[in-house]
Amino acid sequence: MLQSVTKVKIHETRRVGILLAFVGGFLDVHTYLLRGGVFANAQTGNMVLLMLQISEGQWMKALYYIVPIIAFFSGVVVTEFVKLHERWHEYVLIIEIGLLFLIGFYPVTFPAMIVNITISFICAMQISSFRKLRGAAYATTVCTGNLRSAAEQLTLFYIRRDEEAKKKCLNYFIIIFSFSLGALIGALLIKCLEIYAIWICCFILIVVVVLLLREN
Repeated sequence: MLQSVTKVKIHETRRVGILLAFVGGFLDVHTYLLRGGVFANAQTGNMVLLMLQISEGQWMKALYYIVPIIAFFSGVVVTEFVKLHERWHEYVLIIEIGLLFLIGFYPVTFPAMIVNITISFICAMQISSFRKLRGAAYATTVCTGNLRSAAEQLTLFYIRRDEEAKKKCLNYFIIIFSFSLGALIGALLIKCLEIYAIWICCFILIVVVVLLLREN
Protein backbone atom coordinates (compact mmCIF):
# COMPACT_ATOMS: atom_id res chain seq x y z
CA MET A 1 0.00 0.00 0.00
CA LEU A 2 1.32 3.42 -0.92
CA GLN A 3 1.59 5.88 1.95
CA SER A 4 -0.08 9.21 1.43
CA VAL A 5 2.35 12.09 1.20
CA THR A 6 1.28 15.44 2.59
CA LYS A 7 1.97 18.13 0.02
CA VAL A 8 4.05 21.01 1.32
CA LYS A 9 2.35 24.38 0.96
CA ILE A 10 4.14 26.58 -1.54
CA HIS A 11 4.89 29.31 1.01
CA GLU A 12 6.62 26.69 3.21
CA THR A 13 8.82 25.27 0.45
CA ARG A 14 12.59 25.46 0.44
CA ARG A 15 12.78 27.54 -2.76
CA VAL A 16 10.56 30.26 -1.29
CA GLY A 17 12.57 30.21 1.94
CA ILE A 18 15.84 30.54 0.02
CA LEU A 19 14.62 33.57 -1.93
CA LEU A 20 13.19 35.32 1.13
CA ALA A 21 16.31 34.66 3.23
CA PHE A 22 18.43 36.09 0.40
CA VAL A 23 16.32 39.26 0.53
CA GLY A 24 16.70 39.36 4.33
CA GLY A 25 20.49 39.35 4.11
CA PHE A 26 20.42 41.89 1.30
CA LEU A 27 18.30 44.31 3.33
CA ASP A 28 20.58 44.03 6.35
CA VAL A 29 23.67 44.94 4.36
CA HIS A 30 21.78 47.77 2.62
CA THR A 31 20.91 49.51 5.88
CA TYR A 32 24.40 48.91 7.28
CA LEU A 33 26.34 50.25 4.29
CA LEU A 34 24.02 53.00 3.07
CA ARG A 35 21.64 53.94 5.89
CA GLY A 36 23.61 54.81 8.98
CA GLY A 37 25.48 51.61 9.83
CA VAL A 38 22.53 49.86 11.50
CA PHE A 39 20.79 46.53 11.13
CA ALA A 40 17.07 47.19 10.69
CA ASN A 41 15.91 43.57 10.42
CA ALA A 42 15.87 42.74 14.14
CA GLN A 43 14.99 44.88 17.13
CA THR A 44 16.92 43.32 20.03
CA GLY A 45 19.87 45.66 19.52
CA ASN A 46 17.56 48.65 19.26
CA MET A 47 15.93 47.75 22.58
CA VAL A 48 19.31 47.51 24.31
CA LEU A 49 20.48 50.81 22.82
CA LEU A 50 17.15 52.42 23.75
CA MET A 51 17.65 51.50 27.41
CA LEU A 52 21.29 52.61 27.25
CA GLN A 53 20.30 56.07 26.00
CA ILE A 54 17.57 56.35 28.63
CA SER A 55 20.04 55.38 31.37
CA GLU A 56 22.26 58.26 30.22
CA GLY A 57 19.37 60.70 30.01
CA GLN A 58 19.75 61.05 26.24
CA TRP A 59 16.03 61.31 25.47
CA MET A 60 16.32 62.52 21.88
CA LYS A 61 18.82 59.78 21.04
CA ALA A 62 16.48 57.28 22.68
CA LEU A 63 13.78 58.37 20.24
CA TYR A 64 16.04 57.30 17.37
CA TYR A 65 15.84 53.70 18.60
CA ILE A 66 12.23 53.56 19.71
CA VAL A 67 10.87 54.57 16.29
CA PRO A 68 12.06 51.42 14.42
CA ILE A 69 10.75 49.28 17.29
CA ILE A 70 7.32 50.86 16.85
CA ALA A 71 7.61 50.39 13.07
CA PHE A 72 8.37 46.68 13.53
CA PHE A 73 5.45 46.32 15.93
CA SER A 74 3.19 48.08 13.45
CA GLY A 75 4.34 45.77 10.66
CA VAL A 76 3.16 42.75 12.65
CA VAL A 77 -0.19 44.40 13.38
CA VAL A 78 -0.75 45.29 9.73
CA THR A 79 0.13 41.73 8.71
CA GLU A 80 -2.56 40.34 11.01
CA PHE A 81 -5.14 42.48 9.23
CA VAL A 82 -3.82 41.44 5.83
CA LYS A 83 -4.25 37.81 6.90
CA LEU A 84 -8.01 38.35 6.82
CA HIS A 85 -7.81 38.14 3.02
CA GLU A 86 -7.64 34.82 1.18
CA ARG A 87 -4.39 35.46 -0.71
CA TRP A 88 -2.70 37.36 2.05
CA HIS A 89 0.81 36.01 1.42
CA GLU A 90 0.76 37.62 -2.01
CA TYR A 91 -0.59 40.90 -0.59
CA VAL A 92 2.21 41.05 1.99
CA LEU A 93 4.82 40.58 -0.73
CA ILE A 94 3.21 43.21 -2.96
CA ILE A 95 3.37 45.73 -0.09
CA GLU A 96 7.04 44.84 0.43
CA ILE A 97 7.80 45.25 -3.27
CA GLY A 98 6.11 48.66 -3.40
CA LEU A 99 7.95 50.01 -0.36
CA LEU A 100 11.35 48.69 -1.49
CA PHE A 101 10.83 50.14 -4.96
CA LEU A 102 10.26 53.58 -3.39
CA ILE A 103 13.34 53.22 -1.18
CA GLY A 104 15.40 52.81 -4.35
CA PHE A 105 14.64 56.45 -5.18
CA TYR A 106 15.80 57.79 -1.80
CA PRO A 107 19.38 59.16 -2.08
CA VAL A 108 21.91 58.45 0.65
CA THR A 109 21.36 62.03 1.83
CA PHE A 110 17.74 61.17 2.62
CA PRO A 111 17.14 60.78 6.40
CA ALA A 112 18.36 57.29 7.27
CA MET A 113 15.78 56.90 10.04
CA ILE A 114 12.88 57.01 7.56
CA VAL A 115 14.45 54.32 5.39
CA ASN A 116 15.34 52.15 8.38
CA ILE A 117 11.88 52.27 9.92
CA THR A 118 10.40 51.39 6.53
CA ILE A 119 12.69 48.37 6.27
CA SER A 120 11.87 47.43 9.88
CA PHE A 121 8.19 47.51 8.91
CA ILE A 122 8.90 45.37 5.83
CA CYS A 123 10.90 42.80 7.78
CA ALA A 124 8.17 42.56 10.42
CA MET A 125 5.65 41.72 7.71
CA GLN A 126 7.92 39.12 6.15
CA ILE A 127 8.91 37.41 9.39
CA SER A 128 5.26 37.30 10.48
CA SER A 129 4.05 35.86 7.18
CA PHE A 130 6.63 33.20 6.36
CA ARG A 131 7.26 31.36 9.61
CA LYS A 132 7.56 27.71 8.62
CA LEU A 133 9.83 25.74 6.33
CA ARG A 134 8.32 22.32 5.61
CA GLY A 135 6.46 22.52 8.91
CA ALA A 136 9.45 23.65 11.02
CA ALA A 137 9.66 27.15 12.49
CA TYR A 138 12.28 29.45 10.95
CA ALA A 139 12.94 33.09 10.10
CA THR A 140 13.92 34.76 6.83
CA THR A 141 15.16 38.14 8.10
CA VAL A 142 17.38 37.06 11.03
CA CYS A 143 19.72 34.12 11.60
CA THR A 144 20.08 33.61 15.35
CA GLY A 145 17.06 31.32 15.71
CA ASN A 146 17.96 29.41 12.56
CA LEU A 147 21.49 28.84 13.84
CA ARG A 148 20.17 27.54 17.16
CA SER A 149 17.72 25.22 15.41
CA ALA A 150 20.43 23.92 13.07
CA ALA A 151 22.67 23.06 16.02
CA GLU A 152 19.76 21.43 17.84
CA GLN A 153 18.75 19.27 14.88
CA LEU A 154 22.36 18.31 14.15
CA THR A 155 22.76 17.15 17.76
CA LEU A 156 19.52 15.14 17.58
CA PHE A 157 20.75 13.43 14.44
CA TYR A 158 24.11 12.59 16.05
CA ILE A 159 22.52 11.19 19.23
CA ARG A 160 19.47 9.42 17.78
CA ARG A 161 20.36 8.99 14.11
CA ASP A 162 17.07 10.70 13.38
CA GLU A 163 16.82 11.16 9.61
CA GLU A 164 14.12 13.80 9.98
CA ALA A 165 16.44 15.84 12.21
CA LYS A 166 19.14 15.59 9.53
CA LYS A 167 16.74 16.96 6.89
CA LYS A 168 15.71 19.83 9.13
CA CYS A 169 19.34 20.62 9.93
CA LEU A 170 20.16 20.74 6.23
CA ASN A 171 17.21 23.08 5.59
CA TYR A 172 18.37 25.46 8.33
CA PHE A 173 21.91 25.54 6.97
CA ILE A 174 20.55 26.25 3.48
CA ILE A 175 18.53 29.19 4.82
CA ILE A 176 21.54 30.52 6.77
CA PHE A 177 23.70 30.22 3.66
CA SER A 178 21.05 32.00 1.55
CA PHE A 179 20.86 34.86 4.07
CA SER A 180 24.66 35.16 4.08
CA LEU A 181 24.79 35.01 0.29
CA GLY A 182 22.20 37.79 0.12
CA ALA A 183 24.43 39.94 2.33
CA LEU A 184 27.49 39.16 0.19
CA ILE A 185 25.80 39.81 -3.15
CA GLY A 186 24.16 42.90 -1.71
CA ALA A 187 27.52 44.31 -0.61
CA LEU A 188 29.03 43.67 -4.05
CA LEU A 189 26.11 45.17 -5.96
CA ILE A 190 25.93 48.22 -3.72
CA LYS A 191 29.48 49.08 -4.78
CA CYS A 192 28.37 49.54 -8.38
CA LEU A 193 24.64 50.22 -8.17
CA GLU A 194 24.50 52.02 -4.80
CA ILE A 195 20.91 52.73 -3.68
CA TYR A 196 19.44 51.16 -6.82
CA ALA A 197 20.76 47.74 -5.79
CA ILE A 198 17.74 47.35 -3.53
CA TRP A 199 15.58 46.89 -6.62
CA ILE A 200 17.15 43.43 -6.91
CA CYS A 201 15.08 42.57 -3.85
CA CYS A 202 11.95 43.75 -5.67
CA PHE A 203 12.73 41.40 -8.56
CA ILE A 204 13.28 38.44 -6.22
CA LEU A 205 10.05 39.12 -4.35
CA ILE A 206 8.18 39.32 -7.66
CA VAL A 207 9.54 35.84 -8.43
CA VAL A 208 8.14 34.64 -5.09
CA VAL A 209 4.73 36.17 -5.90
CA VAL A 210 4.71 34.36 -9.25
CA LEU A 211 5.53 31.06 -7.50
CA LEU A 212 2.65 31.57 -5.08
CA LEU A 213 0.20 32.52 -7.83
CA ARG A 214 1.17 29.53 -9.99
CA GLU A 215 0.52 27.19 -7.08
CA ASN A 216 -2.94 28.65 -6.54
